[in-house]
Order: sequence, then structure tokens, then C-alpha cells
Amino acid sequence: MKLFEQLHHHFVSTLLKAICLVCMLTATSHASADQYTIDSTHTFVEWRVQHLGYSWLYGRFNTIKGNFYWDEKNPQNSKIDIEIDMLSLDSNHAERDKHLRSKKYLNIDANPVATFKSTAYEGDSNGGTLSGMLTLNGVSQEITFKVERVGEGSDPWGGYRVGFIGYYTLDKKDFGYTYELGPSSEKIELELGIEGIRKNKHVKR
Repeated sequence: MKLFEQLHHHFVSTLLKAICLVCMLTATSHASADQYTIDSTHTFVEWRVQHLGYSWLYGRFNTIKGNFYWDEKNPQNSKIDIEIDMLSLDSNHAERDKHLRSKKYLNIDANPVATFKSTAYEGDSNGGTLSGMLTLNGVSQEITFKVERVGEGSDPWGGYRVGFIGYYTLDKKDFGYTYELGPSSEKIELELGIEGIRKNKHVKR
């Protein structure tokens, strides 16, 4: 019985140390990264899909929010977490928007929010590839896509901003969309433009 108690105590102690180490590593990874709030008025998710193979149908989602960490010197420490209001879909035609939101097409009433949470970044401060979990239509998939830094610097109102652009081609069947508009419409091309306002400036100690 005493041996069991000693083993149990050792196991709990080791587990707690491991948890503390993970927490310390997580905190350290963002210690040198500045936190930014997404400027929703300068952030866009735009999409396009072929219409019957004859032309392109364009649209966007107007409401995006979230935060990200950006570390120019160590970009692998960077991280982003965004939320897209799917009900803000806008294809420049109100009646078509109703159809696209319906269960037959994008099923937005049942799944009104899409999210993306990054898990890794590979590249330098100018651009690279971002990986993370995209949850769309109630389906979560790990995706990877190209991103580029557009620029960063002070704004006229005393703040500091940085902007990025990313590109991803989505296969609609991967996220449970089964409507048929012909083989040319199986892929949806996405362009994500993000602009963030720095919340705090990291100060090295």
C-alpha cells in the first residue's frame, strides 16, 4: 500500500511538472510576439466560384473578428484566431444571397459561424505557409495555405498596424457541401485580407 502511494505521488508530481512545462513553453512562444486586434473595417474574406463554367461568381463575407500575435523577428511564434459571420455573405444580389444561405447550398442558418485557429507557421517575415484548423459547415479540417505580409507601420492616429494576405482553394465536398453546379464549380477560391491594430508593444526585460 505504501509503495502504491509513493508511485501515485510520483506520477502526480511528474504530471504536474509536465503540465507546467507545456504552459511555460506556450507562454514563452508568444512572449516576444505583439498582440493585434483585427480591424474589421479593413479585413475581408472574398471568394469566387465558376458559374456553369462560363464565368466567375464573386462574393465576400463582411463581418470578421479576432486576434493574432505577430513576431517579425521570430515569425514561427505568430498565431491567429479568427471568426467569420457566415450570415454576412454578400454576392451583390439580395435574392441570390438568400439562396446561398439556404440548406440546399451553404447551410448557413444551421452553421452561422466559421472559425480558423492556426497551429503552425513556416516561412520568414515576408511570407510563408500557415496551417490551422478551419471549421466550416460544422466540419473541422486541418488546412495549409500561402500567406504574405503586405506591410506594417504607424498609422495617422498614433497606432501601429500590420497587414497580410492569404490564398486558399477549398474543395466544397471536404466540408459537407453536396450541391451540384457542374464539375467546374467544385472548387471555391478564397482570398483573405487581414489588417490588425497592435494592442500592446512587447518590452524585452
